[in-house]
Amino acid sequence: MKLLTVEDEKDLAESISIYFNNEGNICEVVNSYEDARTKLNIYEYECALIDIMLPDGNGLDLIGEIKKQQPNCGIIIISAKNSLDDRIKGLDLGSDDYLTKPFYMSELNSRVKSVLRRRFFDGNKSVTFGEIKIYPEEKKAFVNDKEISLTKKEFEILVYLISNTRRVLTKESIAEHIWGDFADSYDKFDFVYTHVKNLRKKLSDAGCKDYIRSVYGTGYKLSEE
Repeated sequence: MKLLTVEDEKDLAESISIYFNNEGNICEVVNSYEDARTKLNIYEYECALIDIMLPDGNGLDLIGEIKKQQPNCGIIIISAKNSLDDRIKGLDLGSDDYLTKPFYMSELNSRVKSVLRRRFFDGNKSVTFGEIKIYPEEKKAFVNDKEISLTKKEFEILVYLISNTRRVLTKESIAEHIWGDFADSYDKFDFVYTHVKNLRKKLSDAGCKDYIRSVYGTGYKLSEE
């Protein structure tokens, strides 16, 4: 899972980042409205955590931009203002949830998981594609009801593919989504090919059809066709 935290309280932003990264996710942090806009123009996210009161703008104004640029991205407002008007306005603009500071990280994590289930998996804790069944929160994958052993990156790539069924995903987008900004330091993305190759082999060895289609010169897509 890849998240963007837009929070000007640097200690809180760092705590959120550490918590979600320790949970096996990628959580990138910005402390201003303009930095958030820059990130959103370059990268894709599954969920954005947005503070309302930013030093150079109102976090509510970011919601419209996210909805336009990344309609599948979940949005949770995190704010010290327990204002009914802000809560209603945020939800009307398209946010998925509103959490008032202070909060427990475990509660925020639960809210994020709930948003992602609704947005990507129709509210289900498991997702099935052909013979494949995955449990994103438990990080488990099965083929024909038999669990298969995947590395963390292989599992994340499988979830990313299933979340974007029939959509062509470039090697660059896979690298950026799974490895975050760190992927920008690479000129080539041969490591993506290696991980996908290993994933395909493990699925095939477990008796699964090869649903991962290579799109020449571009990347991959998951399709039953």
